[in-house]
Amino acid sequence: MPLPRLVAFDLDDTLAPSKSPVDPRMAEVLVRLLAGTEVCIISGGQIAQFRAQVLDNLPIADEATFGRLHLMPTCGTQYYRRQDGEWAQVYAENLTTDERDRALEVVERVAKGLGYWESETWGPILEDRGSQITFSALGQAGPVAAKVAWDPTGDKKNALRDAAQAELPDLEVRGGGSTSVDITRRGIDKAFGMKRLAEITGVPLDDMLFVGDRLDPTGNDYPVKALGVECVAVHGWEDTADVIERLLADA
Repeated sequence: MPLPRLVAFDLDDTLAPSKSPVDPRMAEVLVRLLAGTEVCIISGGQIAQFRAQVLDNLPIADEATFGRLHLMPTCGTQYYRRQDGEWAQVYAENLTTDERDRALEVVERVAKGLGYWESETWGPILEDRGSQITFSALGQAGPVAAKVAWDPTGDKKNALRDAAQAELPDLEVRGGGSTSVDITRRGIDKAFGMKRLAEITGVPLDDMLFVGDRLDPTGNDYPVKALGVECVAVHGWEDTADVIERLLADA
């Protein structure tokens, strides 16, 4: 396919293994892609995760290349652009104090009631990310193998999501990563982020391509597909690198 005006990517299990740095091959093809078009990374993680997994590992020396990179942490509820040599926040759709407190209380109580509150984790189970509350069953730094073993079918995550959503009808509860659930303001998901991206950049949604590993109806990438953006489903960063190589070959 011809090179789109903007290519957007999920992060975990799309650009890199969960919570891990991008592979050198991925870093190299991303920089080559940035030389020819705009690139966005939109994921449930915080900006610190974007830095550790991607930004700190890209062989980029010039600000013009960084200027074509758009960062949307916490499923697009936040947006960062390069300004004066730094990554500056353009907007944040933060939860109110009441929304935050209710989300934290409900997801903890529901997880404990379902027997999903683990005693041994790699980091905190609950995180307040300002614009998003995230439940991570094994903590954010849990090893990939442990996460897969905890919920190989996704049934636990889906049960937790459904139970929490029933008690938080005014908020949005979605499955996040392999063992996580994200809570944001109602109507704030990756589709919201993509629409805001189109408004800010002037690039129509029809001229964008989205690449993600969770485009199934219960996945947090699905809202982008439902929005009508052209999507490519992948199964790991190697698939994504191959997609980028094909885009560059056709350009």
